[in-house]
Amino acid sequence: MDYERQQHAPIYEALERFRKKRVVPFDVPGHKRGRGNPELAQLLGEKCVGLDVNSMKPLDNLCHPVSVIREAEELAADAFGAAHAFLMVGGTTSAVQSMILSVCKAGDKIILPRNVHKSAINALVLCGAIPVYVNPEVNAQLGISLGMEVSQVEKAMDENPDAVAVLVNNPTYYGICSDLRTIVKKAHARGMKVLADEAHGTHLYFGRNLPVSGMAAGADMAAVSMHKSGGSLTQSSLLLLNKSMNAEKVRQIINLTQTTSASYLLLSSLDISRRNLALRGEESFEKVAGMAQYAREEINEIGGYYAYGMDLINGTSVFDFDVTKLSIYTLGNGLAGIEVYDLLRDEYDIQIEFGDICNILAYISIGDRLQDIERLVGALADIERLYKKDSTGMLSGEYIAPAVVASPQQAFYAEKESLPMEQAAGRISGEFVMCYPPGIPILAPGEMVTQEIVEYILYARDKGCSMQGMEDPKVEHLQVLQRGYLIMELWYSEFHTGNVKLSVRINRQLFSGESEFQRIDVFESEEFGRFVALDGEIVFSDKDEFIYDEMVTHVPMTVHPNVKNCSDHRWR
Repeated sequence: MDYERQQHAPIYEALERFRKKRVVPFDVPGHKRGRGNPELAQLLGEKCVGLDVNSMKPLDNLCHPVSVIREAEELAADAFGAAHAFLMVGGTTSAVQSMILSVCKAGDKIILPRNVHKSAINALVLCGAIPVYVNPEVNAQLGISLGMEVSQVEKAMDENPDAVAVLVNNPTYYGICSDLRTIVKKAHARGMKVLADEAHGTHLYFGRNLPVSGMAAGADMAAVSMHKSGGSLTQSSLLLLNKSMNAEKVRQIINLTQTTSASYLLLSSLDISRRNLALRGEESFEKVAGMAQYAREEINEIGGYYAYGMDLINGTSVFDFDVTKLSIYTLGNGLAGIEVYDLLRDEYDIQIEFGDICNILAYISIGDRLQDIERLVGALADIERLYKKDSTGMLSGEYIAPAVVASPQQAFYAEKESLPMEQAAGRISGEFVMCYPPGIPILAPGEMVTQEIVEYILYARDKGCSMQGMEDPKVEHLQVLQRGYLIMELWYSEFHTGNVKLSVRINRQLFSGESEFQRIDVFESEEFGRFVALDGEIVFSDKDEFIYDEMVTHVPMTVHPNVKNCSDHRWR
């Protein structure tokens, strides 16, 4: 990092020069430096609204930067160890979607954890890519999904060698990190790109003794939410690229959806925050980590709560942990996370990041003070003393592994009907259902609605979670695909060489499992009937039952000491 160059903030400096010129505005925005909207000027301040200006030659243009914005991008790339950086004014949602749209087109497969933010699945709706979900292990006590194990990702890559990319949360909302370096190495060996959703990982680039950042791990792209732990204004973000990506092609993708009227308030906040992190980030995040650890220790002394941290690390599903995250399990007090969330806000004037069924997250960053931590700890102790109750009958889990039966795009645009939530089990969801935050879908378009999912949605609603994504704001009805709607074609492929594969269109998968010796899959197809694949190779089918299969079974049936009729086997 060039520390001398990092002392500059070119967008901020250009705005200061512009402000001193006292330019008369005959362009947008129409409030004309606040004069046309005095209440807005009073709320935000004259200096703020005076810098809410339109793109012009001295200030550059975000869609096609050639001067101060281009320089700000170069400085951001240098600070974050990237080959290129884009300033994003549509939040990290826009950055995540731009990542996926840059590497996926209609029909492409992308491997990703199911506990992704809705922005990733929204991107699949836009581009028509097919998700290959890795269902992460769940911590049964905490009720949270963990990271992607390398073995899970490798299995998904082996079973889907035509996948174009792997997306990794780094870290999750709760601070859990996967083995990103190894995932990158294995994906690149197969020609797949790696995308890092670092909405909660800005500090990883500057803090010491923190999990590895996306760029340091070799990821091809990373979406970094500067407005969270980086200190910039809400809705401002960065998209980072490594040398493997064509920056100008990515800019074209960004310009498909990003505004042509970029806010200079957001752009300057990114510029100033980048400078602050480059010059003082290491010191700042060492302080943040210290405050978070102090809070964990104090909260765990109260009783009833569990503020978890490095103790979760197991080298697989929890490869590393972001110690700046203050994630707290609350069910030990008989209180759902959302109940503690509401109590903190309503009774103690403390606003935390979110509460789910089992946990709360208090977001600690560079603007926090020790006295604020003390106030939070004191309030939690009060709540434990005053509101503790019996936890019998409370749900404990925020993640239910879904069954994907149609692509998100196909289901989103399909003909739908509205059903009472209680009657939706067994149908295919046509919309999102999620608690926000954290914004991880309980249901996404194209996923099968199960009774367990219905019960969870109703429980979360009744506990007071902010339910989003549905057409019905009361969360009483769900949009499902009409019966008989043609879902996506499913194909099984047997790969012989890099240039040869045998593909069979299947109606459904009847069984999938692993013995101590091999992987076993059973499918149903029009052409072959039912067929069995062992370790990715078709070995038996109805088509050749009396030609090949019968001969194969003669010897083992003759010598087996206890032959049994298996016609009632689960896949029959």
